[in-house]
Amino acid sequence: MKKLSILFSFALLFSYSAEAQLLKKAKSLLGGKGGFSKEEAADALKEAFIQGTGKGVDLLSQLNGYYGNPEIKIPMPPDAKNVENKLRAIGLGNEVDKAIESLNRAAEDAAVEAKDIFVAAIKGLTITDALNIVGGKQDAGTQFLRGQTTDDLTAKFSPIIKTSLDKVDATKYWSDVMTKYNKIPLVRKVETDLTAYVTQQAIDGLFVMIAKEELNIRQNPAARTSDLLKKVFK
Repeated sequence: MKKLSILFSFALLFSYSAEAQLLKKAKSLLGGKGGFSKEEAADALKEAFIQGTGKGVDLLSQLNGYYGNPEIKIPMPPDAKNVENKLRAIGLGNEVDKAIESLNRAAEDAAVEAKDIFVAAIKGLTITDALNIVGGKQDAGTQFLRGQTTDDLTAKFSPIIKTSLDKVDATKYWSDVMTKYNKIPLVRKVETDLTAYVTQQAIDGLFVMIAKEELNIRQNPAARTSDLLKKVFK
């Protein structure tokens, strides 16, 4: 029993020492001026994340959130690129454009559902997680969220995107495009899981925007909208 008590004491000491080292590293990487505690670092990170993810989701869930942003606009699936080229070559570019727009509209419909998933993951951050992120790479927070939420986002997005693809006639446009393409002599038929493809593209685009918001908070003082954020992210 005494041995267990000693081991437990050493474990606690190691834990506190590790957190102290993380806090020291975080302060150093943030400019060495931070007179903040580990609790303040964790709270600031959560606040920054909720702010950043909320802004990112709001941008993507509006009309043209994906479709109007060249950086994350969802193109035809890679295995259908030859389809696009051949159809445009024979004057069916308008059909292809309709299909591409409908894929992006489906992603915009689904994006709003990400907020609750992100908030739940952010609230679950431990102090050690927070210190690692605050003192980590410029996208450390985004990568942490990606690891914590991708499965939940996929499960949440997939049925919404399936419904949305039907609602915006993406399924019809895709079917029309594929039917026309598959009638071209000697081409290899293409069969793509459209829902899975758009779901993955939508999630990837979401994290692109969140990474931009994280970088903005780290580098742009004007983006730190509270005293706590200003104190921690110097």
